Parts: sequence; structure tokens; C-alpha cells
Amino acid sequence: MSDNNYKFIGKHVVRTDGREVISGRRPFIDDLQISNMLYGRVLACPHPHAMITDIDTSQAEALPGVRAVITYKNAPDWKSGLPKHRKIVDNHLRMVGDSVALVAADSLQIANEAMALIKVEYEQLPFVLDCEEALKPDAPQLYEEFPGNVIPKITTFSREPFNEIHLGNVEEAFEESKYVAEGYFRYDMLPHPLPPESPGVIAEWTGKNAIKLYYNGGCPHLMKIDLEDSIPGSTVRVIGCHAGGSYGSKQKIPHLALQCVALAKVTGRPVKLMMDRTDHLLSFELREGSRMRGKIGITEDGIINAVQGMWYIDSGMSSTYAQAMTAVGLGEAQAFCGKCKNWDLDTVLVATNHSSQAPIRGFGGQELKSAMIPLVCTAIRKANMDPLEVFKKNFVREGDRYIWRDNKWWDVRSVDFTPAFDATAEAFDWKNKWKGWETPSWVSPDGKCARGVGVGVHGNADIGEDPTEGIVKLHPFGSVTVEMCIGETGGNQRHAVQKMVAEVMNVPFEGVQVVDPDTHGTGYDAGMIGSRGTITMGTCAVRAARDAKRKLLQRASELMNIDVEELDTENFTVFQKRNKEKNSMPWLEVFGTVEKTIIGLGVYEQNFDKPNFMLYLAEVEVNLETGEAKLIHAMAGTDVGQIIDPVNVRMQAEGSFGAAGADTALFEEMVMDQKLGRFMTSNMIDYKWRTFNEFPPFDSVILEGQFNTESFHALGFGEITGSPGPSAILMAVSNAIGHEIKEYPCTPDVVLRAMGKLKKEEK
Repeated sequence: MSDNNYKFIGKHVVRTDGREVISGRRPFIDDLQISNMLYGRVLACPHPHAMITDIDTSQAEALPGVRAVITYKNAPDWKSGLPKHRKIVDNHLRMVGDSVALVAADSLQIANEAMALIKVEYEQLPFVLDCEEALKPDAPQLYEEFPGNVIPKITTFSREPFNEIHLGNVEEAFEESKYVAEGYFRYDMLPHPLPPESPGVIAEWTGKNAIKLYYNGGCPHLMKIDLEDSIPGSTVRVIGCHAGGSYGSKQKIPHLALQCVALAKVTGRPVKLMMDRTDHLLSFELREGSRMRGKIGITEDGIINAVQGMWYIDSGMSSTYAQAMTAVGLGEAQAFCGKCKNWDLDTVLVATNHSSQAPIRGFGGQELKSAMIPLVCTAIRKANMDPLEVFKKNFVREGDRYIWRDNKWWDVRSVDFTPAFDATAEAFDWKNKWKGWETPSWVSPDGKCARGVGVGVHGNADIGEDPTEGIVKLHPFGSVTVEMCIGETGGNQRHAVQKMVAEVMNVPFEGVQVVDPDTHGTGYDAGMIGSRGTITMGTCAVRAARDAKRKLLQRASELMNIDVEELDTENFTVFQKRNKEKNSMPWLEVFGTVEKTIIGLGVYEQNFDKPNFMLYLAEVEVNLETGEAKLIHAMAGTDVGQIIDPVNVRMQAEGSFGAAGADTALFEEMVMDQKLGRFMTSNMIDYKWRTFNEFPPFDSVILEGQFNTESFHALGFGEITGSPGPSAILMAVSNAIGHEIKEYPCTPDVVLRAMGKLKKEEK
């Protein structure tokens, strides 16, 4: 902990809504009941690729209580995706679970009965599930506008998309490198982030072009922009509901929202459209598939000198935001290889016949780095170097540069993360546990079990992404209101901003209120993405609070006839610093009976010059007879500048297990029947997930290096906590068994095959 004498910053403060949440009294979106509201359902396609040849909805429409049925024949021509390409319903269906028809009815039961009455005839088409197979000339084509199944490289970040890196002279760099290695690694088992609460929206038309939308994600303004871009002439108000987790996957749910808006338009009534758990597992958006085939060069002293290769990105049947994830992933690769000046890394985004990709916690960096770090390790292994020392030497630091997602060069202004590397390695006892590549750190006396250790590292400069606008209002009877669009998806960002404003204004924590996230009552903010909340929202809130405080003291200075520099405020009272007892004035007296509310303004502009950091150390034990691998100890290391809340920051580190994070290296995957094109993991028994009684010891080393940020020298790191976990665990399993593993997850059959104990076709 830092030595700063703060009242709230760095100390745990109980959330103002904490009791409501844990007692179940806090309403979530499925608890909301809008007057005259209908219930929507989506009829899902049973085939991975098909055309509708005939559809009959007459019986469904005749069912009492059914208010609307929408098919491709009567659907509005609205599309989602990047670029806009996915219709809200279509006669060309591209995955199992794709939308065949939409139903709105007086109850869910009636809506489900209506779906069973819809008669559909399909022409089944050839399908492709493998992204490299989808690139072949004879592969089934998903979209006429995407020839060869290649989705265009565009982003909303810059005029020229940043989806490839070409710097320096790669060929010369390979000649200069002491160690050169090639490899092919995959991280494409499509793990599901699966937040506790499934996606849901409520839509209502409040005017000819006016739409009100409730949804359970943390980015209301991004949802507003997306919907207004899809619905010409519309004005959309988005209200963020308290969400039961998101893990990135629910921050933008434009396709589901458009479907709900369409039903509301046809019926003229509010409509609620919630996915159930099966819908969520089988047809909602997943983490993009990632493969990297490439070549790495390292100098004699361990500097990564050259990177060359192709990054294949499996986007499924649609791209919600994959191009943006690609751009961020390439930036994060440069943060990892901070000293590398020679790059020839290209990307290709591919459409296939399974669930659409979407932003997931880790946002491109986890996908790329889970394949890229093992590739880099092929050269480190060849050099017989300690990977932790190589990672430490190469990770970006002050004075380095990178191109970020906006396609601009940024000079890095950061603390040195070397102390975090060293402190975490010491706490984990890395030097004694690391025995070398493909060498176990321990073998049981009977030779049946072995342990290995591994390391992964990650960093992301998106902590400074996108602008934020905010207002802090001071009220005469002693209260403070923060008008910022801060959603709540489990990361406790509203609580953090509340603490920051209370600290600046020197008032009780309970004296600060944060308004509900509503695009009609707040300035722009991109929402809870990229761990941006601490810097962007925090800086905006601090600036607005300081502006309000300055105006308060200026008004008091005029009334008290005391220089403003001599004044301060505490507990809703303004006082003279050197004579507090005699010269003080309550806020009510400062305001007067007819004075206006004091309003402080804050604006933050995006800045990518500060990356965050996460080191992940894993110790795994493998049963050499059965191939079962278990994580027996994990440790996270980072430097967050200033801890805002010690309990919350530790919970963020422990969150590396969930959200399709570290455990994707061991067992988390959506299992696909390759012949039928259907996912087989349709429930929480079939989809393997770590339960609370199966958590291994987990420790964290969190330093406070005091970054140069206005938000109390702090930065966020929650999004990346799981990102370095998969590559660390893959390395640990390889070291335990004495054989390199190149695929995820490390299930028993994968481990036994790597050991030569199982033939390729056996499983």
C-alpha cells in the first residue's frame, strides 16, 4: 500500500448498494416490468448452413396472445456487424441457432407455443467450421459481399485500418538473430465467457423515431451509436441496467437489441427479449478463434529481434467487432515484444459456420498472445533461456514506442514493471522451481505424477481509450451528484468513482451519489471496456470535482472576504485553513437561498501512452498415466500505481479463472460435433467450468508504482488478469510431461498424445 494519507483511496469501503445485491433486492433486467409489455422469443435454426425454402407462420399468428411474428419476409432491413452485414432475421442461415423467426406474445409460455407452430422447410447447404479450410477456393461461401469468406479489414478507430504490422527489415533481422525458430499454434476452441446473467433487452418506441432501450451491459453510449447507425433516422435512449456480469460479452449486444426493437415497432408495445441459458450457450457470441503460423528471431542477449507470420482469426458466422479486437491484439503484441523493431505480421479475418465472435474479456490480446507467446517460446527454448527473464527484458517500458489501434505512434510513459516481475518471481520461488524447458520441477517417488511451472505476461494500453464527459454537482444542503454514464457489470466502477469524488470534495462517502447510466442524462462515455474506467472515468470525475470545488471556494471567498487560496472544504463546510474554528461557513450559507447549483465539468481525451501489466505464474501437476492436468498454484503480479480499493483489486486478479480466462488452457471449450456442426456443450454440466470448491491456492503481488495519472496515480488492470494464464499453463504442462504441447485445452487426450501414449485418432 502507498503512504498517501487518503480517507477513501486505498482503503476498503462497503458499496452503497452492497446489501441490495447480496440480499437479492437489487433489480436486474428480468425483474423489470414495463406497463403493457410483451415477451419475445427467437426461433433457432437447427442446421449449420441452410436456406429457407418455405415458412408458414399462420398457425402461430392465430394462437391467442400472439401479437407479432417476424420472418425474413416482413423484417425491417436493419443489419448489425462490422461492416453492417447481419440481418435481424434472414432466409440464408449460417449457424445452428441462427435466427429463423421472431415472436412477441403476452407471455413467454405463449411465445414458446407459437414457435412450435411455425413450419419451416430448409435446403441444407455444405458448411465449414475450420477457418483455414474456409479460405480454400472450394469452401462454402457465407456472404456474397465477403468473397472467399474474408471479412474486410476496417475499424472505427482510424481512416486506415490497423490490422497488420510491417516495420523495419525482417529478413536482415533474422540474419542478425542468434536463434530463429518457426511454429504453428492454435487457440481456437471457442471458450464461452458465460456471465451469470444471460443477455437481455427491453425495447419501447416512445415516438415516431424515438426508441427507449434497457439492456444489461456496461456501454450504453456505444449501444446507442450502434443502434442509431443501424436504424436510419432513429434517436435511441439507452439505459443500462445493473448486470449480473458481462466479461466483455454483453457490453454490446446489437443483434439481440435490433430484434427486440423490431418486435416493439410491429406491435406498438414494449417488448422484453431475454436469452435463456441454453440460447446463451449455443447461439450467443463467443471468443474469436485464433491461430498463428510464424517465425521468431532472438538475439544472443535475449532481445526479440524479429516477428514474422500470419494471424488467422475465426470470426464465426458474423463479425460484431472482430476488426477492433485484431487492432488491439496487434498493439498488445508490441507491448509484449517492446524492444522488437522488425515486424512482418499480417492478419486475415475469416467467416465460418459457428457462433458469431464478439468482444470478450481480453479483447484480441488474449486470443493473439495465447498463440503468439508459445511461438516466441520456440525461439527462447532453442536459446535455452529462462522465459521469465526474456519476458522481463522485452516488455515495453518508458522510452519505447508502439503503434496502437488508432494507427498512430505512441511514446510510452510508464513505470518500470521490472520490480513487479522480480517481486512476483520471488514470491512464487520461480528460480528454484524453474528447471529448464520440458523439465519437470518435481516428480513423485512412484513416477506417476510430475509438476511443471510456466509464465505468461500481458499488457494493454486501452486503459486510456476513448473520451469521457462528466459533471459533478454540489447541492446546498450537503450532497454531491456525479452525472456520468457508468454502467455496473460487476467491476465496481461506480463505487470507485464515488470514492474519488468523495476524496476530492472531502465529504462522507455516502454524501456522493452517481446517477444511473442513461444516455439521455449523461455525457459521452465508451463504457466498461478495456480496463479504461480507472483512468478515463476516474480522471473525468476528478477534473469535474476539482472544477466544482474551485467554484465553491471562489464563491465562499467573495462572501467571507478571504483569499481563495486560504480556503478549503470538509464535510459540506468551507473554512479558512489557518483559522478553521472561527472562519467557517456551511455550504447552505455559501449557496444562499436563490443561488444556482454549482456545477463542475470534466472531460478526458483518450491517450494510449500507458500500458498496464499482468504477470501470471502457474504450477501444474500432471498424472502421467491418465493425462489429467491440475493447476495446483497460481500467482498474479502487477503494478497498478495506486490501489483504489484493496478488496476489489484482489478480486479482479482472482477473476483470471473465470470469463473464459486461465482455465481455457485446461478444460474450458465449446465442443463442436464436426459432422453436424452443432455445439454439444449446451448446459453447465457439459460445459466444464471450475466450481468454487475446486479453486487452487491463488496469490497476488500488487505493487503501487504511482503512475502519472490524475486519477490518484492509478490505472486499471481487471480486463487482462486472465489473458496471460493460458500460455503460462500450456508451458507448465509441457514442462511437467517433458514434451511440448501446441494446442488448447490440455485435456487428458491432448497430454497423452503429446507423450506418445495415444494415437492421433484416439480420444
